[in-house]
Amino acid sequence: MTTAGAGQGGGSTGPIVKTRSGEVRGTVVDAVAVFKGIPFAAPPFGNHRLRPPQPVEPWSGVRDATAFGAAPPALPLPPEVAALIPDAGVVPGEDCLNLNIWTPKVGAVALPVMVWITGGFFEFGFGASYDGRRFARDGVVCVTFNYRAGAEGFLDLGDGLANVGLLDQVAALEWVRDNIATFGGDPGNVTVFGESAGAMSIATLLAMPRAQGLFRRAILQSGAANAVTPTAAAQRIARGLAARLGVPPTRDAIAAVPVERLLQAQEELKVDLEADRGRWGPEVAAGGLPWQPSVDGDVVPDRPIDRITAGAGAGIDLIVGTNVDEGRVSLVATGMADRIPVEAVTATAATFGLPADIAVAAYRAVHPDGGNGDLLAALQTDGFWRVPALRLADAHADAPAATYMYEFAWRSPAFGGLLGACHGLEIAFVFDTLDPSFRPMLGPALGDHPPQQLADAMHAAWVGFATSGDPGWPRYDLPRRATMRFDTTSEVVDDPRAAERELWDGVL
Repeated sequence: MTTAGAGQGGGSTGPIVKTRSGEVRGTVVDAVAVFKGIPFAAPPFGNHRLRPPQPVEPWSGVRDATAFGAAPPALPLPPEVAALIPDAGVVPGEDCLNLNIWTPKVGAVALPVMVWITGGFFEFGFGASYDGRRFARDGVVCVTFNYRAGAEGFLDLGDGLANVGLLDQVAALEWVRDNIATFGGDPGNVTVFGESAGAMSIATLLAMPRAQGLFRRAILQSGAANAVTPTAAAQRIARGLAARLGVPPTRDAIAAVPVERLLQAQEELKVDLEADRGRWGPEVAAGGLPWQPSVDGDVVPDRPIDRITAGAGAGIDLIVGTNVDEGRVSLVATGMADRIPVEAVTATAATFGLPADIAVAAYRAVHPDGGNGDLLAALQTDGFWRVPALRLADAHADAPAATYMYEFAWRSPAFGGLLGACHGLEIAFVFDTLDPSFRPMLGPALGDHPPQQLADAMHAAWVGFATSGDPGWPRYDLPRRATMRFDTTSEVVDDPRAAERELWDGVL
């Protein structure tokens, strides 16, 4: 580790590391070297807007890397979501394709590397909401980064330039491959991990030819390999956006629209989707994600789950899992849980391809004391998160690389306990950032005394997996389906909730 005089911005002390584009100066926090806002691609605006990421322009001198960089353009979070997400004080800006690093020691010491891919419905970005200090404390180089979401990242006009947000992710991973050794990391031992849209991105990367060789292991939290939009539906969405903007459905015409107007049109299109989901096709209707990756035939050659079933990603060690009550957060936080008619439950079952009456009766039998909101949350949990995760684990179970399954079962005390083990609740335990000083993701849902022993268990499992490929419980296989259930007391269970799983046989 070296120090030097003042460079471009920032103070005069702190660790300096040389990247392929130039030198950066970070800070030291809790004996961890921290570097923030390092660009891994050129600003995606001007001639680069709505197009694949381009190389960084090298700089001279020492670049300050002591504060988070700009965020990509995004809509404001819905109020009920914003109340649960820490505000890192980062504002959107053009130089938004940047990353952050926490390392216990700069230099060529070949530590395992963990690269976090944030969620956000493929519409929002939370890249600066995570703190990798605890991973670095435990001998791991932790990296987080931004990528373009919404139409900026996933506009598919059929012009051969779709899924540029995924290409941002590839560019970040290529930067890690080329530069992480000087930060103490081993480019041959990279684990990608992510939640929600981040996990769905990872499943897509598993099946993407352009991502081959960029990571060795993967952890998917609440996301699997089913969340892609067929080409025709994606292009229908793109034409709908252009119509909202009043411009031709071409990349140049849409790129000429101001960012604020584009985001407004995205929101208007989302309202249309909620009003008439069937108009956009079943893949979009089931998840309500108009800007998820599309099967463009190039960046995403086919549905990721089909490619993984055929052997893609067979050499990648895999952990996949979900939370027991994924679907409760939106219903409870919005106050809708007690106002759900039975028709909404029936319609949701049909959207997922289940025989509606049979499915509703089966879920009511499993939840005899639950109301319609409870049934809807259970259906959404299984249909959008748990069953796709099982499909991915099943597809990978016979691969040469290992497959592990988990579920997160600790129930939040917030909202009178009604949130349950909701979507996103596990993140603070994975990062071991329960201390309020970390501003943990979904912090208000953690309550006053979240169980540190659960964070100890999950964080250690993730570190162990990234280090050696073994998280500490049996591999997933058929028919046992060994699953680590994380709770205040964690244990391995075989084939949890088998009755509901069997209901979905042949579906999704």
